[in-house]
Amino acid sequence: MKFNTFINSLNSSKPSLAVLVDPDKFDPELIKLARKNKVSCFLVGGSRLKKSSSVPQTVSRIKKISSLPVILFPGDETQLSKNADGLLLLSLLSGRNPEYLIEKHLRAAPIIKKMKLNYLPTAYLLIGEGFKSTTQKITKTEPLSPSDVGKIIITSLAGEQLGFKAIYLEAGSGTKKSISAALVKKVKQNVSIPVIAGGGIDTREKAEALIKAGANMVVVGNALENNIHLINEISKAFK
Repeated sequence: MKFNTFINSLNSSKPSLAVLVDPDKFDPELIKLARKNKVSCFLVGGSRLKKSSSVPQTVSRIKKISSLPVILFPGDETQLSKNADGLLLLSLLSGRNPEYLIEKHLRAAPIIKKMKLNYLPTAYLLIGEGFKSTTQKITKTEPLSPSDVGKIIITSLAGEQLGFKAIYLEAGSGTKKSISAALVKKVKQNVSIPVIAGGGIDTREKAEALIKAGANMVVVGNALENNIHLINEISKAFK
């Protein structure tokens, strides 16, 4: 099963690279390039999409080009597809909006069961300041300040204690400032579950810093929409 391949990659001692695909900006050439590089999987979804129906279409289009696992990264319960290999079941622990802590999950639960989708319960932490991401606008929540390391650590720890199987540290779509390597290192020292880092990763150097800090998976998305060939450079950090 490709979902097991994804889980094994996430839990491996070797860091992995994931490409986040926005269905509104799908580029088949990026999928082909990713296939040639050290990409472990594709994540599909977004905080705001023009058409939720574009998610299953995008999943199908990726699968026609690549055999890599396709994992949903849903903004809400409308962004699901039975043809995906699984999904990150995200709960926005950094915010206090019940809609994204549990309400969306109540709507998604019967759909996930009907589609027989494999899922990974994931604690989602939005981190940043001085930049209002799409996630922040949609969820109407404030991100955790990157300087409040203590709160980020205890939120991650609480996520592990609540039974989440991964921590996703998100700097926000479109930001130029990625999660700091120092922060990733601190979180890794306090939890035993995999740590995923995404947002603002647009250079090989940023990816390498996160890898050295212990990130299990690095997610690149927005930067590739502007330059798909950037995947060639960033992937070198994983060789």
